[in-house]
Amino acid sequence: MRVLVVQNYDNTGLGQVGAALAEAGAQLDLRMAHRGDPLPADAASHDAAVILGGGQNALADNDYPYIPALLDLIRDFGRRDRAMLGICLGSQLMARAFGGTNQIGGASEFGWQKVTLTEAAREDPVLGELPGEFRIFQWHDDTFTLPPDVAHLASSAVAANQAFRVGRASYAVQFHFEADRRLVREWNALFADYLAERQPDWMVRHAAEEARHGPEADAVGFAIARAWTRQI
Repeated sequence: MRVLVVQNYDNTGLGQVGAALAEAGAQLDLRMAHRGDPLPADAASHDAAVILGGGQNALADNDYPYIPALLDLIRDFGRRDRAMLGICLGSQLMARAFGGTNQIGGASEFGWQKVTLTEAAREDPVLGELPGEFRIFQWHDDTFTLPPDVAHLASSAVAANQAFRVGRASYAVQFHFEADRRLVREWNALFADYLAERQPDWMVRHAAEEARHGPEADAVGFAIARAWTRQI
């Protein structure tokens, strides 16, 4: 099982997705696209792809000129019916690749927030066994409209389009289900200056919120990671 991992920003990481892939014995092919690593020409040599998040937006082609090639690669994974997972920015890029519209700003969510599954998610092989509502980590400002002919799987009060599926096993997920408590703590340290500016009370309230919501979020996140890995 060979899985392409496209990293779009420093210090993002696979988190629980990485744990599920390691458990399944996957071979990872990491491409740090924002650092200049070349992307594969197509999906032929990979069984699946993970497109991670980042601080840029999904329309930032001028600052990140690899984005159009990544969009083509996403579409090729879809055409070949290979499993794919886009998280946060990755989900926004998948929405763009398949015909949705990106909205920059106006949809900010941060911390462990409530997500609600749709009726379509009840029969979904990745999300179908989850509770109808759960808390999960969020960190985004942007959102998107759904592409045509996708299964809408989850929503929140701030961003109606939290997850969708294209075809058999291409999943776009806005929320950070890969971010367990350990990864969130790492982000607290790595992005301390940014958080102090944008979420000035986060370090004060983090411990209480982690204790209240972290265990459930970790369990839900790992269940998603394992279920998606099985689709490969």
